[in-house]
Amino acid sequence: MTKPLVVVESPTKIRTLKKYLGNSYNIAATVGHIKDLPPKEIGIDIEEGFKPKYTYISGKQKVVRSLKKAAGDSMDIYLAPDPDREGEAIAWHTAEILKKKERRFHRVLFHELTKNAVNEAIESPKKLHRQKYEAQQARRILDRLVGYQISPLLWRKVKGGLSAGRVQSVAVRIICERERAIQAFEPQEYWSITAHLEGNAPPPFTAKLAKKSGKKIKIADEKASNAILEALDAEKYVVDKVTKKTKKRNPLPPFVTSTLQQEAIRKLRFSAKKTMVVAQQLYEGIDLGPGEPEGLITYMRTDSTRISKEAAGEALQLIRKQFGEDYALDQPRFFQNRKKAQDAHEAIRPTSVYNTPEKIAGFLSKDQLDLYRLIWQRFVASQMKPAIINQNSVSIKAGLYLFTASGSLVQFPGFMTLYLSVDAEIEKESQKKKEQLPQLVEGMVLKLNKLEPKQHFTMPPPRFSEASLVKELEENGIGRPSTYAAILSTIREKGYVDLVKRYFRPSELGFIVNDLLVQSFPDVLDVEFTAKMENDLDRIEAAEVDSLEILTRFYRPFKKELDAAAEGMLSLKGVGLPTGHACPQCNAKLHIKVGKNGHFLGCNGYPECKYTRNYTRDEKGQIHPIEPSFEEASGKFCDKCKQPMVVKQGKYGTFLACSGYPECNHTQSLFSDNSARETGVHCPQKDCGGNLVQRKSKRGKIFYGCNRFPDCNFAIWDKPIAKDCPLCGAHFLIEKTTKKHGTSLTCQTKGCGFREKA
Repeated sequence: MTKPLVVVESPTKIRTLKKYLGNSYNIAATVGHIKDLPPKEIGIDIEEGFKPKYTYISGKQKVVRSLKKAAGDSMDIYLAPDPDREGEAIAWHTAEILKKKERRFHRVLFHELTKNAVNEAIESPKKLHRQKYEAQQARRILDRLVGYQISPLLWRKVKGGLSAGRVQSVAVRIICERERAIQAFEPQEYWSITAHLEGNAPPPFTAKLAKKSGKKIKIADEKASNAILEALDAEKYVVDKVTKKTKKRNPLPPFVTSTLQQEAIRKLRFSAKKTMVVAQQLYEGIDLGPGEPEGLITYMRTDSTRISKEAAGEALQLIRKQFGEDYALDQPRFFQNRKKAQDAHEAIRPTSVYNTPEKIAGFLSKDQLDLYRLIWQRFVASQMKPAIINQNSVSIKAGLYLFTASGSLVQFPGFMTLYLSVDAEIEKESQKKKEQLPQLVEGMVLKLNKLEPKQHFTMPPPRFSEASLVKELEENGIGRPSTYAAILSTIREKGYVDLVKRYFRPSELGFIVNDLLVQSFPDVLDVEFTAKMENDLDRIEAAEVDSLEILTRFYRPFKKELDAAAEGMLSLKGVGLPTGHACPQCNAKLHIKVGKNGHFLGCNGYPECKYTRNYTRDEKGQIHPIEPSFEEASGKFCDKCKQPMVVKQGKYGTFLACSGYPECNHTQSLFSDNSARETGVHCPQKDCGGNLVQRKSKRGKIFYGCNRFPDCNFAIWDKPIAKDCPLCGAHFLIEKTTKKHGTSLTCQTKGCGFREKA
């Protein structure tokens, strides 16, 4: 009889498992999902209770044949895809494929790939979790209902290739609303007054003006500031009250998915996607010697802060040995989960704290080591004693006015010796200027060195970084730990947002699509509605509610909005979005429209008036038409009608067009000679030092080669873009245009696979 078969999700786990299971089991991988809804149709029978129509994913027939061959006549199949909803769906579909009379299926959950964990999971298998599978299937159906029914609307009303998503569109809305809040923000002037003081002994210190006659003071302008300075001119500065406190600061809990992503973004400059890719490698197993693969961290998709007693105890032993008894707790510290957290997994932690970053550094890549060190330090620090901080504050009277000052000094660093997070609160505290106060007693008269008035302006709300957007999604209950990285990648790839200096900004297309969707689908794009839907999916998994009830309750109002939008949604190909601007040629209204080359301003009086312009938005969101520049055309004139040529932007970049359009539609390349054009990209050849420039081949085809030719013969056909790859760090991307993806930027590094909308 064939040996029992263990089925995992990722082929990279196979070597790690073979090390622990030996020759007693066959091991095979599904290489991700095997079945899914069909790619070219909705694949859901709505009338038959939202019944899904699953098909094999393209290219997976070979995987299915190999699974059946590996199963042979074995009666026991151990299904061990990842321990989450997606893994449960893979396990369920695998069982359907391998179903055989009297064959037994066992669900195995590997929360970490270590010998003990693997053997315990195999010896104590569970049943397939129907409710978890139904929760995953309900999510997939909901996403398909939204995506496959709203997206065609956008194709008809805006342009082909656009997409909407149940969660991604809400994320875009959050970014758009923040941008509009920034645009609407009007800075308000205010002033501060700082007193530079000395006591009877050094050091000198500063105090801020806080109150007048016991009430909080607001200084609106320079006139008010000068009046206060005049009133303070003859006052004595007397210590009114001294407060001394000793504060304990406890460490943060070990990482969950969202906090790992936030911390890796801030500390390591990783993207959310890169964080999950590297974490997956650490989880699945790293060679720590010839043929010795070992899983280094627990499962990385979790929102639970729970840790095992054994892991906590091991950490305490290491702390006593490495840092001393003063730093170790008497008993392990355990953390309370948030209400909505799923407790199936532990927090993200090292599988063994004795695999210190220093010990295994030689076996890891730089990225792997950086992320592992972050996880290791955060976990070990969570079992260390609190930091003890002495905090002193003083209030100082000057007539009717009250100044305040504070200072702090770390008495015992505790966990801060090993790790200090850059979570928003601690980051803010750590960046404050820590000023040590001198010995002060109540009634002491202080020497005033000077008063320093300073003008300030209120600041607009900040744009979202990847880290703060993940935090915003998590706090609002949008998506789940396993989906954050995909959400952030998707909204960029679709061209709805740009990441500018590490902060998200909506593109013009993002604004247009968001406004249309919010107007037509207020429920689907509502943050609270989406969060409630996530909660309903959790309730399906917990067997508190039937999936059919949730799907039916969602679809009835959605179908009404869908039908209304089919008729009532504005067409950007036709009428367009009103701008409030008048056409300078005929005084009709200008509307934002979308054509094959993107968005533009067009006169609502078309076809009688053919006025069109590209446009920009200023920092307040106001639209400004871009008038064609004759100077930019370098004095070139049309070969056909001799009118000036103007610069235009098209699908394939910048070109020259006749200003006499539409009577004359002659166009030509902006670069008609064979001279080299700089791209701003350095040659990737090692030790070259050259730059890539645009050239023409003998047949007139554009290519890009090193300017040190013939000493360096590096050349490529696709246009290089001077932008670092956010996934692997490569120093340039390639611009490609295909039917499937349109114009996009891709990374050429082997195995990277990064792609975003150009």
